[in-house]
Amino acid sequence: MAASVSQLPLPLAGRVAIVTGSSRGIGRAVAIHLAELGARIVVNYTTRSADAERVAAEINDFPAREEITGKGPRAIVVKANVSEPSQVKSLFDSAEIAFESPVHILVNSAGILDPKYPSIADTSVEDFDRTFSVNTKGAFLCIKEAANRLKQGGGGRIILMTSSMTRGLKPGFGAYAASKAAVETMVKILAKELKGTGITANCVAPGPIATEMFFEGKSSELVEKIAAESPFGRVGEVKDVVPLVGFLAGDGGEWINGQIIPVNGGYV
Repeated sequence: MAASVSQLPLPLAGRVAIVTGSSRGIGRAVAIHLAELGARIVVNYTTRSADAERVAAEINDFPAREEITGKGPRAIVVKANVSEPSQVKSLFDSAEIAFESPVHILVNSAGILDPKYPSIADTSVEDFDRTFSVNTKGAFLCIKEAANRLKQGGGGRIILMTSSMTRGLKPGFGAYAASKAAVETMVKILAKELKGTGITANCVAPGPIATEMFFEGKSSELVEKIAAESPFGRVGEVKDVVPLVGFLAGDGGEWINGQIIPVNGGYV
């Protein structure tokens, strides 16, 4: 029988996590999972306020646990566009004020994918700039702030969602794959630059995951084709991704640093 939330161990108790793009999809699942592990959560969104509020409400309805220290709610909601430097700073400010604690964990899950899946020749400059603004500049601004503000001396974790498409390199994903590949390069360098801080930096690179972003712009036939390409004969689910994020966020993940970890069931 699966343990209830009130019975699970809490390896992240007392820690504060910001999860960008957590109103839906993988980010939502990550926020809830880290909360189940004891972390206090900043649920971040850009446009979907009602969805973000529902995520926070679900977390705040968790049973009370003595191990979870600190005043106030288990989760708060903060609107911030990750591609705007002042809003990223405000995101961290809000976390520190609400929880009266430095931030320990950043999970950057905010991202966009052009549902038209254009070839590089047909990608507009506007769509290219938008993709890089959110996926690459947004990641840069978040890790820049995190590198300066995460708790040092142990427990500091930077985890960025990239994509297995940086290796799959399929047509129609030119701008998207390039935007995520840039993030993977930054993380490898960042991990070295954080020497002495006790902060780790890694990327989690999911394959096709059954989220709203994945299904947008795809026919049912294409979804079936993608599922058939997997050794498991299915598309991944958010539950396939969150355990790895939870592990990296905890003490057990300390020796994993500067890595790009695919989570794709063998889909390449």
